[in-house]
Amino acid sequence: MSSSRPGYAVIDVETTGLRPSWHDRVVEVGVVLLDPGGVVLDEWCTLVNPERDLGPQRIHGITAADVRHAPTFKEIAGSLARLLRGRVPVAHNLRFDAGLLEYEFARAGVAIPSLSDVGVCTMTEAARFLPVAPRTLAGCCAVADVPLDGHHDALVDARAAAGLLRHYLALARPRPPWAHALRAAASLPWPPVPPAGTAPVRRGVAAERDTHFLARLLDRLPRAADTVRADPYFALLDRVLLDRHISAAEADALIALAAQLDLSRADAVRLHHDYLTALAHAAKADGVVTADERDELDLVAELLGLPPEAVDEALATDGAPRHPAAGGFRLEPGDPVVFTGEMDGGREVWEERARRAGLVPYGNITKRVRLLVAADPDSMSGKARKARAYGIPIVTPDAFARLIPPAEGKGGVA
Repeated sequence: MSSSRPGYAVIDVETTGLRPSWHDRVVEVGVVLLDPGGVVLDEWCTLVNPERDLGPQRIHGITAADVRHAPTFKEIAGSLARLLRGRVPVAHNLRFDAGLLEYEFARAGVAIPSLSDVGVCTMTEAARFLPVAPRTLAGCCAVADVPLDGHHDALVDARAAAGLLRHYLALARPRPPWAHALRAAASLPWPPVPPAGTAPVRRGVAAERDTHFLARLLDRLPRAADTVRADPYFALLDRVLLDRHISAAEADALIALAAQLDLSRADAVRLHHDYLTALAHAAKADGVVTADERDELDLVAELLGLPPEAVDEALATDGAPRHPAAGGFRLEPGDPVVFTGEMDGGREVWEERARRAGLVPYGNITKRVRLLVAADPDSMSGKARKARAYGIPIVTPDAFARLIPPAEGKGGVA
């Protein structure tokens, strides 16, 4: 990471929304450093844990599973200040990016200079250098022949805005158009913000760091899987597998419970086989295992880290299972449910579906709430954190739709 020196710091931020006044937060920052002539000196980018839901994930594509590994803004404030200090801030729609960064620095207790006062907005400057171009980043890049592959990734967009700035500098030669900004930025007083030494975190980190939760359990001598220890583990499995998905947070909860119950990896594997056998016994109860039921069993086996043949073994097991059949969660009319995150169609549509199913949408999590429906099951929203503390299941909208009748239906809750 380059130390402060004259030049430009081209920035882009991905956020949970558009307004700090609505408590929107930064979830990714990308910075490209250029010298006064436009030569690229360095790049820096990190995800940022906003300690809330991630907003329009369909736009920025950032997952909570990745962000849970990321530093908070306060932890990167020193590193980011070092990159911006003495340089001209540049962004495509600088007013937006600068406003969010100034808000985040203020929340971290740091009063930085106004970035917009000395900055360059490549969107605004397009009127001078690209008069026929649309004002969007993609439109300007297309006209200026600047690469933009992977829009709404902070570093990709910062590189694109840096490409536009270099294009403008080339068109303005030999007279540098922002010499005054370079002088003003170099003299701006920045408060001291010592770096916290936190390493940047990029997208995809969850896939690199999060192995299957079974592999993270201790290898030690197994013990008899007594009912006292099996029942709470099965109860948690019921909640976790309700939406046939194990989120990163749910995997952590399983590991924590296994440690609390003194379960080894071999114990957990045996309990997973027992759980699968109980599901298979329930599927066979009516004398036929449908294709959908077989698909469900195959999916559960995969989620629990069991080999495909485990399903055949479970279906071939005669007699009652050692533990009661799992999967008994049901929603009843009048049950309160809560929604969090930005969902397809809007949260209001999902709340109305809940009402039609006889459920009661709540605004906040209480111990009475039966279910939290989250756009991202690894959400770090206050609602999700409280639901985990209370042991309330967290499911995706798709899973919620499977738990209730179709939106047009008039019947009760399935």
